[in-house]
Amino acid sequence: MRSTRMLVLSATLAFAAGAAAQDITGTILIKKRLTRPSVTAPVSMYQRGPTVKLSEDSNKDPIAYEMSRVVIYLEGPQSPDDNPVSGPPVQIAQRDRRFTPDLVVVPAGSTVSFPNMDPIFHNIYSLSKAKAFDLGSFDQGETRKVVFAKPGIVEIYCHLHPNMAATVVVTPNRWFARPDSDGRFRIPNVPPGQYTVVAWHKSAGFFRKTMVIESGHDGVADFLIPVDVEPKQDAQTKLEPSAGGSTE
Repeated sequence: MRSTRMLVLSATLAFAAGAAAQDITGTILIKKRLTRPSVTAPVSMYQRGPTVKLSEDSNKDPIAYEMSRVVIYLEGPQSPDDNPVSGPPVQIAQRDRRFTPDLVVVPAGSTVSFPNMDPIFHNIYSLSKAKAFDLGSFDQGETRKVVFAKPGIVEIYCHLHPNMAATVVVTPNRWFARPDSDGRFRIPNVPPGQYTVVAWHKSAGFFRKTMVIESGHDGVADFLIPVDVEPKQDAQTKLEPSAGGSTE
């Protein structure tokens, strides 16, 4: 009988905690394209092995493309230990001399796999403060995995193909979202407390708003991404002007 009462009490507390959680919604407003088109040099005549054609960008709408480069997440009282990592595995494949996808978002403690689907070698690495690594060269059909233990922005490249670039956004907890093509986003089931809502754009950087979430009241956070931002150029481009433009 006592165990039954404990189960009922636990279920009641869990329901109450869930009922107290609120949603944070908002809109990202971007008025024009911020990112310079990526221009990639043709394959070197000295490259050995099979030629792999570089795939093209699939998103032709400039504003929708900019929205795809935005991540919204929360900084607050909840730690990664309070929110165990769950959900399907995340991967960034190497396909047609590109990273696919080239932007993923994971909570701290997550593992990301890097399968090589090209008939050529790739060598994936990062020098980012949040996670530095070098996976070495590996061939088609092989996979390497990396655990991202700390929050931060991790920029990833390939030693063998300077045009390849990807980003892993590692958030402090499981409360994050990405906007749709119209800029709308929703972060569900946020416990009451004070948070900083962070909007990050790959070219424009960070934008923050402080918000207090109370039981029974949803939060709203709208962001205007400035249009006078000069996108940064990759250091590789500055060192090798013959590469033909930014790899951003």
